Amino acid sequence: MEIENKKELETKVQNVIEQIRPYLQQDGGDIRFVEITDDYIVNVELQGACGSCPYSTMTLKNGVETAVIKAIPEIKSVEAVNL
Repeated sequence: MEIENKKELETKVQNVIEQIRPYLQQDGGDIRFVEITDDYIVNVELQGACGSCPYSTMTLKNGVETAVIKAIPEIKSVEAVNL
């Protein structure tokens, strides 16, 4: 992935995440963009209540991943990483 293209994708992903964050924050959670891998996988860190919630995987896949891929079809998946 070209550096310029990667920066553009990162900006787009961060914009989508910023639109989702208020919904997670309402429930005491949060999300932080970490990186996009060369194979178009977005890594995020789930924070606050989202980090320990048993439904966080469902939120990540059905909410965050769906929104990101709908806005940016090049993205293959969104994965949670522990930092």
